Amino acid sequence: MHRFIIVGGGAGGLELATRLGDRFGTTDSKTTLRAQVTLVDRNPTHIWKPLLHEVAAGRMDPFTQELEYAAQALWHGFEFQQGELTALDRANKRITIGALRDEEAGEILPERELEYDTLVIAIGSTTHYFGVEGAQENAIALDTVGQAELFRKRLIAACMRAEHYAPEPVAAVVEEDSENVDPVPRIQVAIVGAGATGVELSAELRNTAQVFSAYGLHKLDPKHDIGIVLIEAGPRILPALQERVSNATADLLTKLGVKLLTGETVAQVTRDSIRTASGKIIRADLTMWVAGIKAPAILGKLDGLPTNRLGQLVVRRTLQTEIDDNVFALGDCAACPWPGNERNVPPRAQAAHQQASFLFKSFERMLQGKPLPEYTYRDFGSLVSLGHYSAVGNLMGGLIGGNMLIEGLFARFMYMSLYRLHVAALNGYTRMVLDTVAHWLRRSTAPRVKLH
Repeated sequence: MHRFIIVGGGAGGLELATRLGDRFGTTDSKTTLRAQVTLVDRNPTHIWKPLLHEVAAGRMDPFTQELEYAAQALWHGFEFQQGELTALDRANKRITIGALRDEEAGEILPERELEYDTLVIAIGSTTHYFGVEGAQENAIALDTVGQAELFRKRLIAACMRAEHYAPEPVAAVVEEDSENVDPVPRIQVAIVGAGATGVELSAELRNTAQVFSAYGLHKLDPKHDIGIVLIEAGPRILPALQERVSNATADLLTKLGVKLLTGETVAQVTRDSIRTASGKIIRADLTMWVAGIKAPAILGKLDGLPTNRLGQLVVRRTLQTEIDDNVFALGDCAACPWPGNERNVPPRAQAAHQQASFLFKSFERMLQGKPLPEYTYRDFGSLVSLGHYSAVGNLMGGLIGGNMLIEGLFARFMYMSLYRLHVAALNGYTRMVLDTVAHWLRRSTAPRVKLH
């Protein structure tokens, strides 16, 4: 049987493994072609990464949304191996997975080698600190559930502490050599990076502060005593989206009391402040860093596979790597051409979903001895959630035949449907509907924000 190995169980990798397993890995599949499908990931569970800002704000309990890889493998005819990719031997078509260790139990699984006929690398991206002094040590990233939970717990602790231990009055933002200072909040959260994740987190945090107050975790004024500052190096927030989407979002955030600092490049991050290149000192009792992404370092050590300046694997439009037809890459870790555009396919969830669907069809053709097609990215627009307050974005391309700005309840509904489509891709529409109902029931009988 043909041996497929998919490294990385994010949105694209898990969808591809599920579809390949359903089609070629189960004995009751409708095709006579068979294949061995193996998914490799360093974690035991999957959560849709665009949800992590809701976990950080406490709006979502991650344990109700995580999917166990081992269970998904059993249900859909593929094998799961837990571990981290450490090496690639292209000549012998073999990958090495590092030993799996636990702090208490020690080594659980030894280092292993797996052989493949077709390898797909889909390990996503990691936070890019751009060499800023103190950023990695003093700011929290948002790559994993663990980091999101750490931020949420520190936020609760900071709010409770600020009520009983009033800090010395420190301005929210101080301009160097200037007497102009902002009002003094009791606690201030700084978010570095005003892309979609930073914007969504800032809106969710405003709701979280109100819920904390309602449940008696603190008696601070949610809007005036808890400050939220969103810092962006570019001239406007949401720099990757259209200007009218950016402007509409900025207006909504301003109404929520989020302070926007654009055109400010962070030069240093300390335990309790941020210094910008222009000389501003920004108080930061808690700092979240979502300013950019880069590919994981391991991609530069995979037996000579070419990478670009961001460390992404350079692929052709077939999603095959430049020098090896048996190694493919998709999602954030792949630098894929976008015909008619100067830049590559953007690192978005919709791109990973499209590429997973494309590779599934490509591998069907490959097993039938047919040539591989070329992938073309279709931009359906972008949506940004502002919590339960609203959503904003633009729809374009095949959805409406043009380009239209949307906001409000309709945009909120469209945003929520994106995750449900991901669940449907993994488990079918029937289970997606059941999961949606179960999720609604849980939310109706639990606090609006995770409090512990």
